[in-house]
Amino acid sequence: MKEITRAAERLLSTRLSDPVDLGGSARSSVLRYRTADGRSVVVKAYTGGPDALRGFTAEAAGLSLGLAGPAVLGVDREVPLLVLEDLGGAPTLADVLLGDDPKAAEEGLLAWAGGLGRLAARSVDRRAELTGLWERYDRGLPTWAEDPWIERNAANLPGALEAAGVAVPAGLREELARIGTAGGEEYPAFTPGDTCPDNNLLTPQGLRLLDFEAADYRSVFLTAAYCRMPFATCWCVFALPDGLARRIEAAYRAEVVPVYPALVEDAVWEDGMQRALAVWTAHLTLRLLPRTAEDAPTHRTRRPVPTWRQVLRHRWETAAGLDRFPAFAAAMRGLLREVADGWRVDPLPGYPCFAGRGAGHDG
Repeated sequence: MKEITRAAERLLSTRLSDPVDLGGSARSSVLRYRTADGRSVVVKAYTGGPDALRGFTAEAAGLSLGLAGPAVLGVDREVPLLVLEDLGGAPTLADVLLGDDPKAAEEGLLAWAGGLGRLAARSVDRRAELTGLWERYDRGLPTWAEDPWIERNAANLPGALEAAGVAVPAGLREELARIGTAGGEEYPAFTPGDTCPDNNLLTPQGLRLLDFEAADYRSVFLTAAYCRMPFATCWCVFALPDGLARRIEAAYRAEVVPVYPALVEDAVWEDGMQRALAVWTAHLTLRLLPRTAEDAPTHRTRRPVPTWRQVLRHRWETAAGLDRFPAFAAAMRGLLREVADGWRVDPLPGYPCFAGRGAGHDG
């Protein structure tokens, strides 16, 4: 902590005191400090592993683009760390979804989706600028766009199915090749990367985004899929009331149609959405299936939360209805039959804030 404090003080040319640990992850430490003139700032310092260093570069570049998130007050490329504007203690979207106020939760979801859509629309012509910022803060690691994670998942899914005792449906590899084109070149736009509920502050001034460690340009469909699934890679996953997922998806879509007019066509939108849902489902199957040998809550401390088995089964149930990818849907039904049926877990519950309102897959 002393090294972090000294580096941040050099950047700001002021003394810092009263550090408060705001959490972080295995890749980073996040601290709030008091400055000599009584203000507060947030310092995010990164560990030395490859994922952390790439996260630093992505966050420094993404936040410096100035489209969303806290203002950058200083960057130390060598430590590495960022000094950021302190956005205060506003509730996150996760807080209201796990709370008891359905109106606040619905408004929060719509603000989240609309805010992400506006961010995407404002960013379309600034990709070269992000590339330049990445080069400025580069620590020798490839960008997220250079990581062929979608193609890698497509190549690995058939083997994972076989290992789980699920026959690989005819035509699946051909469908996976199509799904593998759903990355950053089809209607690309900027995203912070991790747009999960706990990374979105609902401030009096509106939505503010946190965590840009995976910031990059990717297809708008990969972000829009978070609306329908909901929240593709997150721990705060419950079923939404019937119709609400479509409303938040529509809020996102309405913001990106002006910059990508082709997306007004329902057939174009639905094809892209189904590909994105398949991308995330393949990713989560490969990532989570090894964790389900024994079931566990999706978060170490937050409650209530579902279990990983409940979340993964819900993902498979949703993807089993992808009519544009029948072989992929058949593979998901095989996982439900051969794997999930043996888990004996309850269906994914609805979000606590919407208790008493009908919840379904909504996809």
